[in-house]
Amino acid sequence: MTFDFNADEIFEIAEQIEINGAAFYRQMADNISEASIRQLFLEFASMEDVHKKLFADLRANLSDQEKESRVFDPEGESAQYLHALADLRIFDQKAAEQFDLSESLDEPEKIKKVFWAAIGREKESIVFYLGLKGLVPEKLGKDKIDDIIQEEMKHLRLLSNKLTSLKA
Repeated sequence: MTFDFNADEIFEIAEQIEINGAAFYRQMADNISEASIRQLFLEFASMEDVHKKLFADLRANLSDQEKESRVFDPEGESAQYLHALADLRIFDQKAAEQFDLSESLDEPEKIKKVFWAAIGREKESIVFYLGLKGLVPEKLGKDKIDDIIQEEMKHLRLLSNKLTSLKA
């Protein structure tokens, strides 16, 4: 079965990825006692919440044509496929499981590892959206996917800049 996705489906997945990301950042913050780092991860969680709202707003403003399905999919397989990809690759449960959350993450090396994990997940989300952009026909909102990518790139820059300042 060949899938063409519309912008509505992509934004739905983007919202879920942001929910997963916010949960990841909150889990990390809960295990860091250093106030400035803890606050930073809580801010990243809030940014994910803002992104989720942005994507929900963008989704709500899509035209009927951008929400239109191009294939016969009575079982909703295309949406299931997208959800599976997002849940398996981007801010999935494994993102947090790589850390022993029964103990503090306050050691500098552990904090850097958290940053690297977050940077990796943000990169994966950008790659995910770039790949999906190729699957969305122009008339179904392909250009709207760029809005998602730009938001994720901002987040990646913030994480990278903070990691650089931690190394200094």
